Amino acid sequence: VRSRRQRQMCIRDSEYDVVVIDEVQLIQDSIRGESWTRAILGVLSEEIHLCGAVNVRPLLIKMITECKDEYECIDYFRNTPLQFDINPYQLNNPVKGDALIAFSKKKVLELSRYYQDRGYKTSVIYGDLPPEVRRIQYRSFSSGESELLITTDAIGMGVNLPIKRIVFTSLKKFDGEDIRELTSQEVKQIAGRAGRKGIYEVGYVTSIDEYLGRLQEKLECEDRLIEKAIIGPTELLLQIKGIPLIEKLAIWSMYYDEFSYYQKMDVSHYLFILEQIKPYKLSQNDQWKVMKLPINFTNPELLNLLLFFIEEVFVDGNFELTKPKIHSEDLDLLEIHYQEVNLYYNFSKSFNLIFDVNWVYRERAKISKKLNYLLHCL
Repeated sequence: VRSRRQRQMCIRDSEYDVVVIDEVQLIQDSIRGESWTRAILGVLSEEIHLCGAVNVRPLLIKMITECKDEYECIDYFRNTPLQFDINPYQLNNPVKGDALIAFSKKKVLELSRYYQDRGYKTSVIYGDLPPEVRRIQYRSFSSGESELLITTDAIGMGVNLPIKRIVFTSLKKFDGEDIRELTSQEVKQIAGRAGRKGIYEVGYVTSIDEYLGRLQEKLECEDRLIEKAIIGPTELLLQIKGIPLIEKLAIWSMYYDEFSYYQKMDVSHYLFILEQIKPYKLSQNDQWKVMKLPINFTNPELLNLLLFFIEEVFVDGNFELTKPKIHSEDLDLLEIHYQEVNLYYNFSKSFNLIFDVNWVYRERAKISKKLNYLLHCL
């Protein structure tokens, strides 16, 4: 879908000649979806390309039409056919170029260890891995150094690797709220990574015996239409006087309104953060900045570091944060430390503090090197 946006819908300061927004089907995600909605409705550009699954098209057309914009729909099709393999996958008989899909870090590491113990070289991908480590793991598989790719659904979007066969070891995942079965669209998105053009003439998809029949059903059925675009609270809330921000968000969340094809995001994580920082009596502008930091504060170490930073700046009056230190070279703690470095960077940027950007780059590189080594020594 290509759309011409009106100036008054803009929520960005910059103008662009062309904007490409990928994976627009994520507009339905209960937490992240509001970013796609905001970008589609607000970016200032003469031409926008919205790329994504076909089951989001009717919703996008409604949104664009309501804005009185023009649009054009263009369909793209795979150049390499995708073939369902009716033979159940035998875990003890892998083939070079296989990508095994699991849906937890624990299962991914278990599978990688299983194959490494049997002499196979593996590349490993899961959500907690830093981008630098992912790139190293991708390169290892792309070059043929690694024979197998063991990964979560993190490869489902924006990844073009020489995968011959996608193998589902499960069709269930934890989505942050519940353990649920994958949708047909999610299955197709992941399966579509098989059969890289120019390397393989056909891409294959299969699963272990337990899920084979259900996998075939999901590959063959029509995807359910995406009916809702997620919207989130905006900084306009800060203009309401006399009410604490946490109460404004709670009211915004609970107040019922019929938005037809829009739906409010889940703000429970915002409410959690605001509750934790309440004792510091920050201004609402500062609360908003803390609330919007792109860090998972359900992790106790990261939450404690956030509170330490707030004390440094808003209690002690410092203009520069203390750099977080590595306390262990354990895999899990290294991943947390990478997020601590990100928190140091993002907090400093948000509050215009003095910070050592070169240290951030060096520390990320150091952590990534150690993580990559550990993944090859499981």
